[in-house]
Amino acid sequence: RLEESGGGLVQPGGSLRLSCTGVGNIFKVTIMGWYRQRPGKDRELIANISPSGNSYILPSVKGRFTASRDNDTNTLVLNMNNLTPEDTARYSCAAPALGVFGQGTQVTVSP
Repeated sequence: RLEESGGGLVQPGGSLRLSCTGVGNIFKVTIMGWYRQRPGKDRELIANISPSGNSYILPSVKGRFTASRDNDTNTLVLNMNNLTPEDTARYSCAAPALGVFGQGTQVTVSP
């Protein structure tokens, strides 16, 4: 099971830090990722990180978003800076290879 936290309402240009926690050994054995689903659009991969730290970040958010993980505390973090209304979405963490997704946390960017 994965559980996200940290979403909310923020003004354009603001920042948010999303966290995802899980139980068991899931963080130690598989790639973990952040996804988002914007209104009216398909879910998209934002970032993923392997257990060894190899990472991918969506080019359109590179430089604004950074992802990190702590395998010892089973925590995945997404730091989001300089947010724009286009970042409004439901953000979920996942272990995609295992088909495990969290319920998500809503991020709304609005004046």
